[in-house]
Amino acid sequence: QVQLVESGGGLVQAGVSLRLSCAASGRTFSTYGMGWFRQAPGKEREFVAAINWSGGFTSYADSVKGRFTISRDNAKNTVYLQMNSLIPEDTAVYYCAAAWNNNYYTSATSYVYWGQGTQVTVSS
Repeated sequence: QVQLVESGGGLVQAGVSLRLSCAASGRTFSTYGMGWFRQAPGKEREFVAAINWSGGFTSYADSVKGRFTISRDNAKNTVYLQMNSLIPEDTAVYYCAAAWNNNYYTSATSYVYWGQGTQVTVSS
């Protein structure tokens, strides 16, 4: 069992940066691939970024590629999402998730543990 708690969301202006954190419980964090997803009002949850167990492999949605960076610190049981050059279209609730194994995936169906989400609002 893994419990995930996101933090770092907030209300920001377009163009600034924000870093989300996701703290995981348990000693097996390093065995899970991790992902970030987001859900805007009236829209389906969508993939943002994912990282494998070691941090050596990552994947990004086209909409955030070049602006967002996913990373992890297994010693701290934490995964991060650095978000730069934020735009209003990035407004959403952001969720972190742990995959069913140590790989990274773009599909939400491959993730078995989810956090409660953190709101990110970007004003123009």
